Amino acid sequence: MAKFLINNNGPLYGEVQISGAKNAVLPLMAATILTGEKCKIREVPKLLDVRVMQDILDFLGAEIKADGAGALDIEMKELTTREVPFALANQMRASFLVMGPLLAREGYAKVYLPGGCTIGARPIELHLKGFEALGAEIVLKEKYVEAKVGPEGLKGASIYLDFPSVGATENIMMAAVLADGITYIENAAEEPEIVDLANFLNRMGASIKGAGTDNIKIEGVKKLKGTEHTVIPDRIETGTFMLAGAITRGEVLIKNIVPDHVRPIAAKLRECGVIVEVVDEGLYVNGGQNKLISTDIKTLPYPGFPTDIQSPFMAFLTTVEGSGTVIETVFENRFMHVAELNRMGANITTEGNRAIVQGGKQLVGAHVAATDLRAGAALVLAGLAAKGTTEVFDIYHIERGYENFAEKFRNLGADIVRVDD
Repeated sequence: MAKFLINNNGPLYGEVQISGAKNAVLPLMAATILTGEKCKIREVPKLLDVRVMQDILDFLGAEIKADGAGALDIEMKELTTREVPFALANQMRASFLVMGPLLAREGYAKVYLPGGCTIGARPIELHLKGFEALGAEIVLKEKYVEAKVGPEGLKGASIYLDFPSVGATENIMMAAVLADGITYIENAAEEPEIVDLANFLNRMGASIKGAGTDNIKIEGVKKLKGTEHTVIPDRIETGTFMLAGAITRGEVLIKNIVPDHVRPIAAKLRECGVIVEVVDEGLYVNGGQNKLISTDIKTLPYPGFPTDIQSPFMAFLTTVEGSGTVIETVFENRFMHVAELNRMGANITTEGNRAIVQGGKQLVGAHVAATDLRAGAALVLAGLAAKGTTEVFDIYHIERGYENFAEKFRNLGADIVRVDD
């Protein structure tokens, strides 16, 4: 098992280049199932989750070529199977995103229930409700979901999501692009990753309007073609490095970013006294200019404060003056990092979906475990501000979602090494 060894090496300084978005590239890869022609996806990050999605597509019959410069050529002329086995599906939640494309193209899909981070329920019921509205017959077993469509194929429908789920919006959108008629997704997720997927599908010949709003209209087409696309920058990685500059009281220039995508993170950091400025080269963050104070955050679907930045932001709040409240509304089990931060000297109490962070603490190095992807990033940030050495275990969680994580931090001056036990 690998781990990170981290020492406080003072403020971080320098530039960092943000990779393509993990949460955008996985549905883009799944969408290539919808056509038998070649698709090229650029700015693909080298992540464990991307590797798993490649394995899934390869299992289904795709020919995949990487050019070594961050681009993937994916071509699925014919499917060799319409099932995703447990061994692959269990490795990440996004594996379920292939069900919509498989239904649209083949009229049948069998996918074992997905795995991934244990941050709470990510119910697939919203996905299945959408598929049923489009005319699919669903058989839900203990370990897998089977869906099939009659000879008439999928039909357009009006679908209301009880919660603006990103995954359900993406999966239903991919299923609907080849359905007969018009589909409306109401209370749809509005995340930038939804817009990126819609842009990709429209380049393939789909007709999607309203992506990025809560009401998406999809007019079904007969066939999709191959295309080329560049993945949007990862807004969660951007937020992580914004907080890295803040927690170490450093100065960081973050390149390859979309300022609008991180607006709520920037607003909250400014409330704390951190300088965050949009410049020609990217985003400038200075955490050492002003005295920093605490603030409150509440996670919400986009364009609210992102749940994926809750744990890294909490790590930052432990180091500033005052008391801050963190309210988690998206996932019910996303405070598992609290115990690990408290082992490092933080003073955080929780009750239900609310955490109170008493700031101004000098964190100390400890042996801690990454309980999930973003919790792992939070512990690394805490280690950068802690006295002594911090050992972060179970870093496979971190490497699922951050490309060249330790290397990017070292380029900013961080004392962090990856060690294989």
